Parts: sequence; structure tokens; C-alpha cells
Amino acid sequence: MVSFRRLVSLCSSSIKRTACSASGVGEGFGGSNVRGYSAIASSRQIELKSNVEAQSNTAVVDDEIAKIQHAFDAARQGFHKIPKALKAMPKMNPKGIYVNKNLRLDNIQVYGFDYDYTLAHYSADLQSLIYDLAKEHMVNELRYPDICMEFEYDPTFPIRGLYYDRLKGCLLKLDFFGSIEPDGCYFGRHKLSRKEIKEIYGTRHIGRDQARGLVGLMDFFCFSEACLIADIVQHFVDAKLEFDACYIYEDVNRAIQHVHHSGLVHRGILADPPRYLVKNGELLRFLRMLRNKGKKLFLLTNSPFYFVDGGMSFMLEDSTGYKDSWREIFDVVIAKANKPEFYTSEHPFRCYDTEKDTLAFTKVDSFLPNKIYYHGCLKSFLQITKWNGPEVIYFGDHLFSDLRGPSKAGWRTAAIIHELESEIHTQNEDSYRFEQAKFHIIQELLGKLHSTLGTSQRNAKYESLMEELNEERQKACSMMKRMFNRSFGATFLTNTGQESAFAYHIHQYADVYTSKPENFLFYPPEAWLHVPFDIKIMPHHVKVPSTLFKNQ
Repeated sequence: MVSFRRLVSLCSSSIKRTACSASGVGEGFGGSNVRGYSAIASSRQIELKSNVEAQSNTAVVDDEIAKIQHAFDAARQGFHKIPKALKAMPKMNPKGIYVNKNLRLDNIQVYGFDYDYTLAHYSADLQSLIYDLAKEHMVNELRYPDICMEFEYDPTFPIRGLYYDRLKGCLLKLDFFGSIEPDGCYFGRHKLSRKEIKEIYGTRHIGRDQARGLVGLMDFFCFSEACLIADIVQHFVDAKLEFDACYIYEDVNRAIQHVHHSGLVHRGILADPPRYLVKNGELLRFLRMLRNKGKKLFLLTNSPFYFVDGGMSFMLEDSTGYKDSWREIFDVVIAKANKPEFYTSEHPFRCYDTEKDTLAFTKVDSFLPNKIYYHGCLKSFLQITKWNGPEVIYFGDHLFSDLRGPSKAGWRTAAIIHELESEIHTQNEDSYRFEQAKFHIIQELLGKLHSTLGTSQRNAKYESLMEELNEERQKACSMMKRMFNRSFGATFLTNTGQESAFAYHIHQYADVYTSKPENFLFYPPEAWLHVPFDIKIMPHHVKVPSTLFKNQ
């Protein structure tokens, strides 16, 4: 009993001291003890609460991963059913006209044409001819090693729209925003890995300063140029010889230019027209249709007259009455125009004497029927013809030399992209759309996985699912790429489905684009060509929706 009273007394004293301490009257040992106990209890509560929250967060993370994994498993189970679902997807017309800017054909009164790869269609053998002539010039005139004569053109390697880095020696495929395609960067014939690209460029995005060192390979003759550059670089690498990447480009470009300006390639084509030129009766039908509708026609080319004359005569020799009089189709024929300077210079026109192969000295202030004109400039052309910009449409294959000048001058423009037809055929195939749909669903799941889970929440299940999704995505990318070109993939698309830099230039400089001029025969001459309302960039692309997997 005594012990109990003493305990009560001690407790009472302790409570009083605590009260005094709390009121600021005094602070003794007892008061300090209470605060220490409260802090310990609070810490344990926080720790318990934190553990509960962590367990709860882990459960949420696992649940999110499980949902994404379930969606991925369900999609894979439905992969084999997708070809059936693809039958309902629309297919694009390989010979269609695709519109970047609205165009009313009834407003067009004048049709202008480039010659090479616009009016003239060439076989695949032409690239080998240009390649062989250029490598001979490099060996014989520029003193490159004799072993270069053994090089052969590889049609499976290049595509149009690549860039060559004159400073670093790489061939690049860029996307719409100017970033390097990770699976489309070559040094010589060696494809660079992501790690090697990072070591060379630091980042995939090409900045303004770096872009100054790039040269675009945009026309159809660039296939042989790109292949020869890569082969020369690879030879120097294999031989362990030092070289300046800028010199390689300058020498190859000089050789390619020599092949054209010297007439070597022109004479080679005319020496064997059936091998290099493709006859095309539909082209003549298109030109006749325009004439019958009262349209004006002109030919504006950098090629010399004898080459154009030989080619047009061969292509139209099966058409009665047009083999020797193809010039009657056109109101104006201008050769050796020196584009793109034609659009900005003030060079005068010269009348060309086809029989004497000479240029007249008289001033040209009008274009006479059945006459041939050399050189000239856009300013004089408009002054003589009085043709207003918006009523003129010009067809060409080179986005910079042919179309950039006319588009800035107010003409309407039509890009002729021969690869378009084959690439649309490929993207219409069920096998391609199957891989495209797979890619889209995996891309959606990867996006969801990245956006819902933070870095601190990633665990073994996350890493496993991430690896699995990335592996499937890479398989789909590789399959789609090989359907177009084994080295660089599609001309208009990157491997991840974004538009390429080449597509960007088409969008910028071409009001419409198609594979051949005669495709306009499929449209009334008074047609209104409109940009599709649901198109983001390139109107010939159809995106396969990932919902095809979800509706199985």
C-alpha cells in the first residue's frame, strides 16, 4: 500500500512538472522525457504509414503492369486474325494524284514539263551506266586507285532523299524534324549503331550548324552518286588510308557532273535507247488531251536539244505522225535552261539552230512555233509569254532544281516521284499493314507504360515487359523496312512511321505529287483537287489503327 501511494505521488509530481513545462513555467527532466516519447511514437507511425503506402503503391504498379501485359498478350493472340480484318481497310491508288495544296485544274491554262524522269521514263540500267562512267572518270582523271574500277552499282543500297555529311563522311536518312533515323546512318557501307551515332554526333538531332555540312541527294540521278560515295569511303576505310570526307563528296560530285555535262551519259543512252528508255504511249495521249482542251504546253529542261530530240523520237516512234514532229505538241521548247539559276538569273534567251548546232545572235523577244531556245530566265519568260503564275503548273522530279523556284515564283507545282507507285503497292499489301498494325499497338502500350510509371516505380516485372515490348517493336520495324529497301527503308517514311525529310520537302515545294504525269488522265481536266481533311502530312499514307487488335 505504501508503495502504491508513493507511485501515485511520483506520477502526480511528474504530471505537474509536465504541465508547468508546457505552460512555460519550467522545463525539467520529466517534460523532456514526454517529448522524446512523443517523437519516437510519431516516427514509428510515419514509418508504418510509409510502409503501408509503399505496399499500396507497389500493388498499384503491379496492377498497371499486369493490365498492360494482359493487353499485350491479348493482342498477340489476335495477331493471326488481323489479315482478315485488314480486308476492310481502304487501299491507296498507286497512280493517284496526292494533294498538299488545293488545286483547281480548271484554273490551269499552261502546263510546263521537265524532261528527264518527268516526260522521259528510264529503266534501272541507267543508274549502272552513270555509276560506271563516273568511277572511270575518278580513276582516269582524278587518279583514284585502279581497284575502284571493280566497284559495281548496288541497286539495293540507296534511296532518294538521303543526306551526305561532308564533314563526317556519313550518309544519313533524316526524319521530318531533322533527326537522324537510328537505322539509317551509314559510314561507307557500314551501318552505324545507336552508340556509334551518339559518339559521332552526340545527339540524333541535326542542329543548324551541323546542317550546313549536309548536302541533299534529291533527284533520281542521286542513286548512283550515293552508292559511289559509300563505296569510295568504304574502300579508304578498308585500306586504312586517311581521307577528308569533304574531298570524297567533291570528287564524286565532280565526276557525276562531268558525266552529264560532257554528254557521256546522253550519248550512252542514245546509243542503245531500248535498254535505257521506256516507251510510253499514255504520255502522248495525255499531252494530246491537253492540246485538245486548249491548254498551252512548254518544255523546260537542262538537257541539250539533241538528247531530248533523240529520246522523244524514240519514245513516240510507234505513234503515227509524231516521231519527227513531237515539237508541234509544245508551244515553247527551252533546252539547257541551267535550272535552278534559270529562276533567279537574268540570262537572255538564245535561239538554237538545230541543223547548224549554233546559237543565233538576234534578240529573243517572242517565242516562235517549232523553234528551240537555249538558256534564258524566268523573268524574260514571263515577260514574253504574259502567262500569270497561278495559271501555270510545272512538272518536275527534282524538288530543289525543278520545283523550289517555280513555287516561289507563284507557279503551281507537281512533283513526279517514280518510287511512289512501288511504295504504295508495298504499303497496300496485307503483310505490310499487318506489321504496321502490330507496331502501332506495341507503340501505344509502350507509351502507356512510360507515362503511368515513374522511374522510381520500375521493378523486375516492368523491365521484363519493357524488354518484351521493345523486342516485338524492333521485329515489326525490321520487317517493314525490308519490304522497301534493306539499307534505308521507305523513301517517305522512317522505320518508326514518321515522315522523312524527303517527305517534308515534297510537302513544302509540291502542290501535288504523283508517280507519272500521265496519271492526270484519270482525272477530268476541270477537276478540283482537295487536301484530304483527315491528313496530317502526306496524303498517300494510311495508318492502320491498333483497334484492329482490340476488336477481334
